[in-house]
Amino acid sequence: MKKPLVVKGLRKSHNNTVAVKELSLEISKGEIFGLLGHNGAGKTTSIECILGVKKYDSGSVELLGMSPAADRKKLFEKVGVQFQLTNYHEKIRVSEICEVTSSLYKEPADWQGLLKSFGLSGMEKRTVAELSGGERQRLSVLLALIPNPEFVFLDELTTGLDSKARRDVWKYLEKLKSGGLTIFLTSHYMDEVETLCDRVCILKKGKMVVTGSINELLEQSPYDTLEEAYLWYSGEEESENESI
Repeated sequence: MKKPLVVKGLRKSHNNTVAVKELSLEISKGEIFGLLGHNGAGKTTSIECILGVKKYDSGSVELLGMSPAADRKKLFEKVGVQFQLTNYHEKIRVSEICEVTSSLYKEPADWQGLLKSFGLSGMEKRTVAELSGGERQRLSVLLALIPNPEFVFLDELTTGLDSKARRDVWKYLEKLKSGGLTIFLTSHYMDEVETLCDRVCILKKGKMVVTGSINELLEQSPYDTLEEAYLWYSGEEESENESI
């Protein structure tokens, strides 16, 4: 069986600066895979290249057996995306944005059921301007699931959510995973990564420094916790010490 995502030697430059350096990874069906790294490490650029939003310099990407650049219309029906920074029209109502999004797909998920699952039931008539930051974040994740996708990209999915909301989102994603959904996520919360991710990849200055399960990462580091190991792998610990 083909892997849902195969990336080989991906490279992307911005203004003579290499943002992604020879990234290679494979993700299995029904897996939750975490792409980690500090701000500017190349996470979002990697996702944009994988999705075909940005043209990469070299390498190859095969998503659900297709080329993101050549088969964008076919992939549109099968892939959900939630970016960290998403702007919606302030005056649009929750029900309207859900209905419009749903109308774009042949077999969309039940958005009213999703509202209930994400704790947004009863907010259908509210405008985006009336939502809190956490509610907007939950809405953005919900919209990525309306396509009823086979593969979903989630960029900092629980930023701005309180502890209960975060755990509710985790439970729902684990339920979707058990149903075969493949999830590719970025996160700065190591408790989230430990709870959700089967495997992770840590980037440093656009280059993969390590990939594997949480246990494998810990075994290859001098630390016992993922938080400490992540700081060691990503070089954030050195940066923090230099700034003291």
